[in-house]
Amino acid sequence: MNDLKSCIRDIPNFPKQGIIFKDITTLLKNGKKFREAVDLFAEGLKDKKIDVVLGVEARGFIFGAALAYKLGAGIAPIRKKGKLPHKTHSITYDLEYGKDTLEIHQDAFEKGDRVVIVDDLLATGGTCRAVIELVEKMGGKIETIEFLIELTALKGREKLKGYPIISLIKDEYC
Repeated sequence: MNDLKSCIRDIPNFPKQGIIFKDITTLLKNGKKFREAVDLFAEGLKDKKIDVVLGVEARGFIFGAALAYKLGAGIAPIRKKGKLPHKTHSITYDLEYGKDTLEIHQDAFEKGDRVVIVDDLLATGGTCRAVIELVEKMGGKIETIEFLIELTALKGREKLKGYPIISLIKDEYC
């Protein structure tokens, strides 16, 4: 896993002063490392039957699609408001700097389906907490939540208590 961490590029002061952006494009361009990350995500689900992988906008789509293919599961996107063309469920949640809204198609999965939520980064946990609320509103069963990177100093995991979480890379710095 430390080897995966070495493939992530830190970009200081992006998108704003004081933030260290975790640029995963350096991992994605390396086919061997990208495959390794997807395989590690799949390994964490080896004893679970997953019906649908939920990829969180936007970088969660990349890992979510590859993981769904590997598992033989469906894929459903969680998007920002106004990006999905059919009937949606939505949730508005607080960010450190305002509010945001996420949406999912009402028919993205069936009640009782076993889902895994996949995103590239766990920071404060607010986005994932909103996704959990959407999934539970729709009657889905969350089997696992998977992140490429967890910024441990921000304690986002605390907002996700009670759910199994797999983070491939843990990094204190953000």
